[in-house]
Amino acid sequence: MSTALHLAVALDGTGWHPASWRLPSARPAEVFSASYWADLVRLAEAGTLDFVTIEDALGLQTDRLDGPDERTDHVRGRLDAVLIAARVAPLTRHIGLVPTATVTHTEPFHIAKALATLDHVSRGRAGWRVQVSGRAHEAGHFGRRTLPVLDPAAPDREIVADLFAEARDHVEVVRRLWDSWEDDAEIRDAATGRFIDRDKLHHISFDGRYFSVKGPSITPRPPQGQPPVTALAHAEIPYAFAARSADVAYVTPTDAAQARKIVSQLPIPHVFADLVVFLEESEPAARDAHERLDTLDGTAYTSDAAIFTGTPAQLADLLQEWRAAGLTGFRLRPARLPDDLVGITGGLVPELRRRGAFRTAYEAATLRGLLGLSRPANRYAVAEEARVA
Repeated sequence: MSTALHLAVALDGTGWHPASWRLPSARPAEVFSASYWADLVRLAEAGTLDFVTIEDALGLQTDRLDGPDERTDHVRGRLDAVLIAARVAPLTRHIGLVPTATVTHTEPFHIAKALATLDHVSRGRAGWRVQVSGRAHEAGHFGRRTLPVLDPAAPDREIVADLFAEARDHVEVVRRLWDSWEDDAEIRDAATGRFIDRDKLHHISFDGRYFSVKGPSITPRPPQGQPPVTALAHAEIPYAFAARSADVAYVTPTDAAQARKIVSQLPIPHVFADLVVFLEESEPAARDAHERLDTLDGTAYTSDAAIFTGTPAQLADLLQEWRAAGLTGFRLRPARLPDDLVGITGGLVPELRRRGAFRTAYEAATLRGLLGLSRPANRYAVAEEARVA
């Protein structure tokens, strides 16, 4: 197994700690501007990271499952993640752009054409972070169905299984729509007046429990053929979904032993561990930064992922230890933006390079290429000999 690893960052608001917007280095007045996101992604690209993910949801941020909380001292509201990625794409050249798009309450046709468009705009650097919505109040925004309030300590297994079964079909429909145009379906021959070869557009004719979609898409096949599909998974049901439907899974182990166990359940190309990071030049400084934000927020920060507080060299040690457990990469969640993103690109990346564990330059033009994934054949295409026989 190669010792080189893959690195991504998860961008959300002013950072993953809810009090991060109150720091002098934060830019809360610009968090709903295009320039804010462009600056963050270009900083990540300067560190030759594989890709960025952009958080999104179908409701306001909240720690509660039964609806928005009453706090007014946290960042609330987001721009649309796919539209952020589309705006940033022309301003970057190499880094992958992986917006979150929620499948629950959302039609696969819409997501398929939006992400295919992003892949065209970025010239092959799009990906997709699939997300389900199990929150009752988010269902209320659409009025098509109701969901009960789930107990976070013991969510209803049947409801969770249904959400991920729907997500599985959703991803399958999207993948088929991406293939509904063959690569050479566009002729664009002005002399003959033929723009398209209608025989190379295909009805996908998907008819399942959750969706009935005829196709074809209205958007030509993405440059990558199939943009990488990614998903966050914490437990058995989402692990099964990721194993069947994703190219990259984000998981949340607490140590190398648990990472090894999780990897054994996910026979897919890439398994990345998520980590929230506070990075400073010394461990005491990192602890102080973490404690300062907890004090501002009035409570100790907790996360579904492990929280790392320390130096870039210490983080590099941890990543290499966990890499040996079978992980192929890491998705780091900066607790403070831009501070911890600077710590990643200006501290962690050079340290990993010194150890021969990370790239010094981009070696591929597409996100699939950066991840070592080949471009898949179109499932509907037939050999030319068969077509004319």
